[in-house]
Amino acid sequence: MAWVHIVLLTLLPTILILTVLSEVEGAAVKDEKDSEASGPSKRVFMPASDASNFFKRRGRRSPKSHAEYFAEQRVQLAQAERRREYYEEQSNEYENHVEESRDEQHERTRETMDQWRQYHYDGQYPRYPHHRPYY
Repeated sequence: MAWVHIVLLTLLPTILILTVLSEVEGAAVKDEKDSEASGPSKRVFMPASDASNFFKRRGRRSPKSHAEYFAEQRVQLAQAERRREYYEEQSNEYENHVEESRDEQHERTRETMDQWRQYHYDGQYPRYPHHRPYY
């Protein structure tokens, strides 16, 4: 029985809000000639018929204006530039990573070879820098 009261208490404000909002007019001005809108509000509001067709002025097959064409070109060029910069940055980061890993591998190999030479050194040959192989 308690859930019936909860449902009724939630539906009552909803119905009240809907009845109040149904009386509110939209932002579009009525098509009447004697509307009291004058001054700056004339420039803000437009008739309902124009408001509904505002975004449908140019048909799907009609040619674009030069301004629309150049605006689309600028957007595409900016997008291509951002994409190119992103991939260039990713490539540079990868190259830096590869170079660092190669340097680390080279350093580990050199340390290993020096340890091997020190362990296997028999004392017959003097340890001068010109006897070491070049890397």
